[in-house]
Amino acid sequence: MCQAELSERGDKKAIEDGDLLMPKFDADGLIAAVVTDIATGEVLMVGYMNAEALKRTIDTGEAWYWSRSRQEFWKKGATSGQIQSVHEILTDCDQDALVLKVSVAGNGATCHVGYRSCFYRKVVSGSDGAVRLKRTEVDRVYDPDEIYGKD
Repeated sequence: MCQAELSERGDKKAIEDGDLLMPKFDADGLIAAVVTDIATGEVLMVGYMNAEALKRTIDTGEAWYWSRSRQEFWKKGATSGQIQSVHEILTDCDQDALVLKVSVAGNGATCHVGYRSCFYRKVVSGSDGAVRLKRTEVDRVYDPDEIYGKD
């Protein structure tokens, strides 16, 4: 059972200027969490948390998420060893988004397809007007087939 207690939503002043965590979860009971590297500030991934995942993260100091595709709790790194140790959690002004500043254990990768960051491609426009993706990370940190097997 989690020790962390989240506060009920208060009025605008309490939400924007107060000292209580009053997260605003969406209609599915989720809040977006942007995950960044504590040392570099690099964006590593975006995950979603429900109240229980947020409480588990606060209690354990390790990142927990709610998997929208599997409909279950997901402790980042439980299978891969890429545990995210949470150093700081920030919330925005209306408390409907979070930033987690983390360090990543194991091989340091975050992306399940083997890259350090899930944001390993950028959008580029070609001279022909076509929109493409260009890799910003050329080499994978690891081969996911070695951990998860081939699909």
